[in-house]
Amino acid sequence: MLKQAPKVVILFTMVIMTLISSNLRWGKEKWKGVLETDAKGYYAYLPAVFIYHDLNFNFFDKIEKDKYYNEKLFFEYRAHVNGTTIDKFFCGTAIMQMPFFLMAHTWSGIMNYDQDGYSKYYMIAITIAALFYLLIGLIFINKTLLLFNIDATSRAIALIAVVFATNVFYYTVVESGMSHIYSFACVAVFLFCIRKFYLENEIKYLIFASALIGLIILIRPVNGLLILAVPFLAGSLHNLRAQTGLFISNKPALILSVLITMALLFIQPMIYKVAVNSFFVYAYEYEHFNFTDPHFIDILFSYKKGLFLYTPVLLLSLTGFYFLYKKNRFEFYSLAGFLILLNYILSSWWNWWYGGSFSSRVYLEYIPVFAILIGLTLTSLKKRILKSTVITFIFLCILLCQIQTYQYRYYQIHWENMTKEKYWEVFLRLDRLV
Repeated sequence: MLKQAPKVVILFTMVIMTLISSNLRWGKEKWKGVLETDAKGYYAYLPAVFIYHDLNFNFFDKIEKDKYYNEKLFFEYRAHVNGTTIDKFFCGTAIMQMPFFLMAHTWSGIMNYDQDGYSKYYMIAITIAALFYLLIGLIFINKTLLLFNIDATSRAIALIAVVFATNVFYYTVVESGMSHIYSFACVAVFLFCIRKFYLENEIKYLIFASALIGLIILIRPVNGLLILAVPFLAGSLHNLRAQTGLFISNKPALILSVLITMALLFIQPMIYKVAVNSFFVYAYEYEHFNFTDPHFIDILFSYKKGLFLYTPVLLLSLTGFYFLYKKNRFEFYSLAGFLILLNYILSSWWNWWYGGSFSSRVYLEYIPVFAILIGLTLTSLKKRILKSTVITFIFLCILLCQIQTYQYRYYQIHWENMTKEKYWEVFLRLDRLV
């Protein structure tokens, strides 16, 4: 029975998340809030291509201002390039949403709803897409943890922590149009494929991974940094050299992998070519990285948006490094190096808190990596008292995360301007919610 614990957790998690999502977003006029801020830009490629045939997104004025306008939710996702407009965001999220969009488009016609890309069933489809990719992510996190020899009970607890003690919960059921849950799924599958390849030398997994890295970059280009986690996933320097060498010597597989990755990455330049007659565009205009001024500590611990302050279960996960050091020094140093570099890059963005978000949202896609550390901690603890203490702390983190998610939804935790004073003023308080 214990062997089935992770599958049972995934099943019950999905039932709970579906019930919550449907309650928050499917009824009455609630669906109108599914696409907010950046999510509008990620999604806009779908109606632009399949309905309006307009990659300059001029249709958006009529849709946003004349049909579904809400001044509190207005967001301009378009950038100006070469005298015209383009979507400043990449198209990867839209590609992952596409099957659900097409089903909603068909169903809207059958049900006599407007086939405008923004009516009720399109928005519900986005919430279902987020749930689907959460499911994919959890399935492959479980598979990856198994490859790290983590026992069933520890895997089950790690999966519960991933969903309910982090902002995975919020970005699945509340802001389901944002890119993070889609990246989360792709990263989870990528980790499994790379680990599987280096353990078993099956070329098909590396070919799958080449498609995934292309898609991961198309969703959020900075997440191409994930390729630097490959040494950790290889397990040893010997494995890294030997298996990589065998792959490079397999010319058909190498060429196919490169072609798949490049074909996916070429989608965005093709869109730009159609829209502004240029393959290469920097659509973020005045937004940039400042590598000489990283907010290395702020992004982790600040009251404004600190990852470990708002998601302390991820701080707990770092105890996994102790057991990783004892078990495999190569994995320890390669993973530590990857996470340090990742933190440096992410904290160097000019807007290091990444605007309105719950916790530091740019780490959400890397939670499958933290899940490995949580699993290692749980499976390595042999003394019952220590293991019970860690499990208790995890469930306290779940309680904290759920309270703070609720506070965030009702603006007690401000979407961008939290301070030390404000944080402690509302800490664990639900009596002040309107």
